[in-house]
Amino acid sequence: MPYEDAVATMEARVAAIRAQTAPELVWTLEHPPLYTAGTSAADDELLDPRGLPVYRSGRGGRYTWHGPGQRVAYVMLDLKSRGSDVRAFVCDLESWIIATLARFGVKGERRTGRVGIWVVRPSGREEKIAAIGVRVRHWVSYHGIAINVAPDLAHFGGIVPCGISEHGVTSLAALGQDPGMDAFDAALAEEFEKVFGRALAPVAA
Repeated sequence: MPYEDAVATMEARVAAIRAQTAPELVWTLEHPPLYTAGTSAADDELLDPRGLPVYRSGRGGRYTWHGPGQRVAYVMLDLKSRGSDVRAFVCDLESWIIATLARFGVKGERRTGRVGIWVVRPSGREEKIAAIGVRVRHWVSYHGIAINVAPDLAHFGGIVPCGISEHGVTSLAALGQDPGMDAFDAALAEEFEKVFGRALAPVAA
């Protein structure tokens, strides 16, 4: 899914959710290889775009990469009906990722001051396995999460991922687990219901 098309679709859906003419949506997809810069991205964090397109994004956060093998989930929810608490919403996204990773034997962890989900290698090295970047408009969320299932991690060398240079980036495949996107999506759907209290049913965006 081209990035600009995804953003346009999200913005239209957010407006429809606010107008109560469309239901909430969790949209899972993959993008072609590209970089996005969030609202806090610094110019010097783009090291070498390697010929890939770079998009300015309205989401929070800094630079990240999207591409094949990475599961992106754009989460469009009415936060007014969920307590109007953005911090709690982000915490729920973290819990969702952690629970999904646990299904495949990977322990994801939070880190104070570092957005996203991290794993600790046997050496003690910490590596990021999932990024979170959200935006909220009129209490409707969009953008969301990106989890590295089996991407080409070399692409992260073109940026300072999420502004953090002292830690690495990893994936389920790099940790010896590659369930495939279908199995991963099934786990995401099941864990979403547990965390957010609502079942996900496959629908067209």
